[in-house]
Amino acid sequence: MKIIENQSFDMERALYESDGLTVINCRFDGIADGESAFKESKNLIVKDTYFNLRYPFWHDTGVEIENCELTPSCRAALWYTNNVNIKKTKMHGIKALRECCNVYIENSSIASLEYGWKCNGVKIERSFAEGEYFMLESKNLEFEDFSLKGKYSFQYIENATLEGCELDTKDAFWHAKNVIVKNSRIKGEYLGWYCENVTFENCIIEGTQPLCYCKNLRLINCEMHGCDLSFEKSDVYATITTKVDSIKNVLSGKITAPCVDEIIKDKEEYRGKITVLNDSKNITITTDDELVLI
Repeated sequence: MKIIENQSFDMERALYESDGLTVINCRFDGIADGESAFKESKNLIVKDTYFNLRYPFWHDTGVEIENCELTPSCRAALWYTNNVNIKKTKMHGIKALRECCNVYIENSSIASLEYGWKCNGVKIERSFAEGEYFMLESKNLEFEDFSLKGKYSFQYIENATLEGCELDTKDAFWHAKNVIVKNSRIKGEYLGWYCENVTFENCIIEGTQPLCYCKNLRLINCEMHGCDLSFEKSDVYATITTKVDSIKNVLSGKITAPCVDEIIKDKEEYRGKITVLNDSKNITITTDDELVLI
């Protein structure tokens, strides 16, 4: 394997079609302002390196990136690239990851709009991300000990697990399918609309109008705070451990909570069963709108 150390590159396709290359403590920056440094390359190891130019890793296979900085000027850093390992790296350019397969990221920071679109097989651990439309239309995802701040995250994703995560993001998980979220905190407005086969277990959910128009939604021992107009037109089975501000027009299923400030049911077609445990009494609203005290 060829080794390149302590050099600077600014030309177009500076290391194009490399195979079996290790790059250490280099800079991709300069007045020539060249793009696509490693395009069409394979079997790359890149460490302690600074990227300030566009599109460095396109159509690559087998890439290891460690302790590197990809600046905001390093746009669209990894596209159409497979079998990637990224460690201790700053990914701060827009659209930093797109249409990539088999990507592992750990101990890294991401500040990137439109990050992770249409990827397949991404695992992120012990990392932080900030940006809008995070992981749009991606599938086969794993997140652990991960923090996110942004908007419109995880929309249209499929087959994902998240555990021990902190998510501060409105409109998250819209149209998501086959997702499990455990031991996590999710803060933001309009969580999970139109999702299907999504489960939240031992989670804290915060924000207005969560989980509407859902199919086969599950909440297991979850807290809900500031959640009004929840579960509208959803098929849901939920065990909630805190007060819910309001529940509206549950289409089907069953919800159990210690207290609900307001239950709204406008039409007979909304047949979801709601059991409220309040002052040691069960109050069940049945499908014919009869209020039964037990």
